Amino acid sequence: MKTILVPVDGSDSAVRAVKAAIKEAGAAGQADIHLITVHPPIVSGNVKRFFSADAIKDYYEDEGRNALMSAKAVLDEAGVAYREKIEVGPIAVTIADYAKKNHCDQIIMGTRGLGSVGGLVLGSITIKVLSLVDIPVTLVK
Repeated sequence: MKTILVPVDGSDSAVRAVKAAIKEAGAAGQADIHLITVHPPIVSGNVKRFFSADAIKDYYEDEGRNALMSAKAVLDEAGVAYREKIEVGPIAVTIADYAKKNHCDQIIMGTRGLGSVGGLVLGSITIKVLSLVDIPVTLVK
């Protein structure tokens, strides 16, 4: 069975990537779809001084659930099974590590996410993922 990883961030581009993964899964006959959302760690010492580790963990979980919400809705509506994961770390490296650890055969991802620079042809995360993995990456505009 083919394993497809779809990194999502709640953007329209990520939702289009999920739809492409559904089509790819259908074309493959059957596939295991993994959704992942990754948040960069909070590095400010001030935040850690004023908020407990549990509060920060809850923040990551809430943000992760929000980022996954639209992707999960598309998969649920299509009746496609999936796994989901919320991670914290350097985004591109975490995506590449997850793909390797979970023996993913392909990554399908949007070309631009919710980053602050919308005018780039390809998002910086997308470019980093492309350079870190040795499996096919399908980019969805």
